[in-house]
Amino acid sequence: MTWMIYGAYGYTGRLVAALATERGELPVLAGRDTRRLRDLGELFQLEHRAFDLSDPVATRRGLDGIDAVAHCAGPFSTTSEPMVDACLATETHYLDITGEIDVFEAVLARTADARDAGISLLPGSGFDVVPSDCLAAMLARALPEAVRLELAIKMGGGVSPGTAKTALESLGTPGRARIDGVIGPVPADRRRRQVTFADGKASVFAIAWGDVSTAYHSTGIGDIVVYAALPAAVGAITGVAQMAGPAARSSLVQGMLKRLVKRLPGPSAKARSESVGQLWGQVTDRNGKRLQGTITTLNGYDLTADSVVRIAQMLAAGKVEPGALTPSQAFGADFVRELDGSLVHGIA
Repeated sequence: MTWMIYGAYGYTGRLVAALATERGELPVLAGRDTRRLRDLGELFQLEHRAFDLSDPVATRRGLDGIDAVAHCAGPFSTTSEPMVDACLATETHYLDITGEIDVFEAVLARTADARDAGISLLPGSGFDVVPSDCLAAMLARALPEAVRLELAIKMGGGVSPGTAKTALESLGTPGRARIDGVIGPVPADRRRRQVTFADGKASVFAIAWGDVSTAYHSTGIGDIVVYAALPAAVGAITGVAQMAGPAARSSLVQGMLKRLVKRLPGPSAKARSESVGQLWGQVTDRNGKRLQGTITTLNGYDLTADSVVRIAQMLAAGKVEPGALTPSQAFGADFVRELDGSLVHGIA
């Protein structure tokens, strides 16, 4: 059983590679940059392969002998489709760490293709969206008649260049929610609220988080809004968007900001160890009955590394059914309880 980390020298890919090595795994390291791969391969004593996703033939060749690929090279709006195409062609299981709604919708729409190829496609196998998807599924299980789902995320410790770059791509666009089963703008009266995380109350703001897509597939609930208590770095990006409006999507502004965020070092090990991820969720039925629950996790990047290594191992071993699946569909609502440092509060 052989699995690959594509984008291995990126901030999150490197964390995944380090944890995999620590656990005795021997993933193949991959990406576009031969020099950076060689250096990382020497550091971890792992095989490495260089290929560019813009070359379909080279990508399929790069997946030769690989049972599963952990795709960690964003922005996934650009990189997901060519990797999924190659995985379908080579019958290679796929997971990624996207949080992008449109990417989830595109990948989850390919379940028939995945079943025909006998492979599993698992977008959102990190902090986006494993814990929140499991929380949504647990709440829906506890209140089966729920018609509304609200989720909120609170992250500490800072963001990586990849996360910031993805956030930049959404500049100048409105928040998104799922209302009556359809993804669209967040209703004006639901753009902000207060929630109670495990460590207390916080003001949160509606965001275009991946669960707007995935929670619908996992629970069948057609009314979903996701909120966040924004980290300082993402809050600053949001501030730029509010000031610039649609101009923030111009190639000039995008290019300038992406050059800036590329210099971000990502959270240090110390910053990650001193911070946690927190999630809050609430479901409501037609009679107004409500049920809430919260989850605390490791720092989001550390949870992502743990989750990706576990999922890649299961995919490579053929332990996941074919199809395009959300985390809770693949592993059950309680999968988050198995992850290092995760604690569920208020839900059996």
